[in-house]
Amino acid sequence: MFGRRAYRYSFFSILVLTLTGIPVFAQEQPKDLNGYYRSPFAASAEYYSWTPFGEFSKEYQILEAATTLRFPLRAAPSFQPLVRAAFLRFDSLDTEFPEKWDHFYATFGLGFSYSSRFSKNFEIGAEALGAVGYSYYDKLVDVPVGYPIALGSAGLRLSLIPSFNLSVDVLPQARYLHSLGDVDRFNGLSLAVGFAATYRFGQDPDAPQSQIRSIRFADAEVPALFAALQSYYVNNPFGKITVKNVDTRAIEDVDVLFYQAGYMDSPTPSARVERMAPGESKTVEIRASFNEKVFDLEGVTPLTGEIVVRYNRDGRPAEQRQTVTYDLHDKGSLTWTDDRKMGSFVTPADSGIRNYASYVRQQAKAEILQGVAEPFQTAILLYHALGEIGIVYQIDPTSPFTQVKGKNSVVDSVSLPRDTLKRLTGDCDDLTALYSTMLETVGIETAFITVPGHIYMAFNTGVSARNFAQLHPDRSRLIIIGDSVWLPVEITMIGVNAFTEAWRYGAEEWNKAPADARGLYKTREAQAIYRPVGLRQTDLGLQYGDMGRVAQSFRRDIATIGESVLAEAKKAVKDRLGKQDYNRLGVLAAQWGRYDLARDAFTTAASMDASYLSPRINLGSTAFLSKQYAEAKRAFEAAREIVKKLASAKPETKAALFLNLGKTYFELKDFPAAQSSYKAAEEIDPANARKFSYIAGGGNSEGVARASEAVSGPAILFAEGE
Repeated sequence: MFGRRAYRYSFFSILVLTLTGIPVFAQEQPKDLNGYYRSPFAASAEYYSWTPFGEFSKEYQILEAATTLRFPLRAAPSFQPLVRAAFLRFDSLDTEFPEKWDHFYATFGLGFSYSSRFSKNFEIGAEALGAVGYSYYDKLVDVPVGYPIALGSAGLRLSLIPSFNLSVDVLPQARYLHSLGDVDRFNGLSLAVGFAATYRFGQDPDAPQSQIRSIRFADAEVPALFAALQSYYVNNPFGKITVKNVDTRAIEDVDVLFYQAGYMDSPTPSARVERMAPGESKTVEIRASFNEKVFDLEGVTPLTGEIVVRYNRDGRPAEQRQTVTYDLHDKGSLTWTDDRKMGSFVTPADSGIRNYASYVRQQAKAEILQGVAEPFQTAILLYHALGEIGIVYQIDPTSPFTQVKGKNSVVDSVSLPRDTLKRLTGDCDDLTALYSTMLETVGIETAFITVPGHIYMAFNTGVSARNFAQLHPDRSRLIIIGDSVWLPVEITMIGVNAFTEAWRYGAEEWNKAPADARGLYKTREAQAIYRPVGLRQTDLGLQYGDMGRVAQSFRRDIATIGESVLAEAKKAVKDRLGKQDYNRLGVLAAQWGRYDLARDAFTTAASMDASYLSPRINLGSTAFLSKQYAEAKRAFEAAREIVKKLASAKPETKAALFLNLGKTYFELKDFPAAQSSYKAAEEIDPANARKFSYIAGGGNSEGVARASEAVSGPAILFAEGE
């Protein structure tokens, strides 16, 4: 009866302990609770009510009082050797012989336990024990007698820990007892649920007087920071601090972090040191992962951040913090310690600018010449489109680039492209960022150029280096990077001068500057380090201006550039009167939309040599560019007949002819003929044919779609080598 009540009480106690411990799980806890809250040793006062199994199970009340000492292992405090001394009283409930079988045991045992602390206030464990003892019967016979015994026990320990030094425990136990004497009546298995109060020696690590302070901070250096460089600070250090282990013991797993309340979601890891010996110092570089809120700042904001150091000392986690003060500048500020920082202000993901650039291209697409590199023409269009809405150069009155370049301590102001568009004015860095952004939004690769006291831009024209004369006969007007022709633009001339003047002046600035005093930085490479500033997308409310005037300015520039390109070819014709010179003039004339001049030049070249194949192919190419596809077909088919008879025709020329025929048949919707021509070209030059594989797709939707994609490539091929 007593045993059943004990089990009910015990179950209720376990439930209370468990529920009491659960809320603590939600609290932030040290990583290793067992190590952090370990004590040198613990002493328990315990009480058990046993229920035996066997013939005498209902005839006795068995009570036990015990004292247990536990000694946590230093390296693994969850494992604890234990020593227990106990006194058991067997009280007979037999009404016939109420005192005969009364007796008691004294035992001494050794064992081992394991415990795990799930929270600061709750712990669970298991233990096993072996013991020897002595039983004493004072009424069994005429004189008191005693016998040796042995027992083994195992059980659980559930602990509620209201403070570091004190815990209240529930102890479900199972025990097997065996007498080593004549009385074996009480041998067998017993179960019990005990209760204990445990005192844990040592000092509470959470108490103020026991806080670990192994680290001393020194030489903190945190300069002014800039919101525009938010992404840069994640992987690149901006400051440093020295941490020293001033303890007499080594510390381990040292993590150094930086935290700025309000502008970070969590502390940013800066460094990790596996072990620091007593007296050892480490100088740590600081990094920061700011959130998007830094872009909402205006001007200069003084901030107080924290250097956070987390470490373990003798297995116990510790944390120390050191405050640092610094200024955080808004997203429009920077210092010119690295010219590549300009990449942060080129924002091609800005939807307002992207929409504007797309509108300009759509409105002016009829002006684009099919024979001239489209990126080159698009850059001219966007230059004039910006001028049309009123963008003009205005020097920064507070920090002009000419004064701040090279002065690392001077803070400069650079406007984001969207802000320059709304204000319609900007200095050289503002306009460079804006024009570069416009070009990058439509896929044109840009770069920024720095010369003493100035910054401007350049872009990739899409023309290969060997064909530089397609844009200008004077190579010094261009910048050759690898196999690509880049064109410098003095963007501060926008709204006042023609594109050709901005180009000429940009080239002069580049050529005049000493090689060691000028720099060219590709925007996309710079943005691998200095990512674009984050933006909150809003409508810019732009008035796009008169696209008719944009087209008119574009045509003037194209005509001027075309004349300069053709002038050199005309001079070669005049000086030499060679068939190849006429053919070359015709190619350039056709590409620049001078179709009448192109036809005359090709006709003259063909008349000079009946077997000269190139001008005959190029007559068809000229007709194709002027959208006279039937005429192009006749010219290409005539050239094909010549090829059949001309054994000396070069393979690349024949491949170009068949590709041109395929393109022409495709436009005339003669898809079987287009496919046949493409296969002929593929057999001769498969690598080049793959660039125009849409021809083989016929008139299906995929072929049409790929044909539209091919507009960015050569509209038609010209023959120059025969």
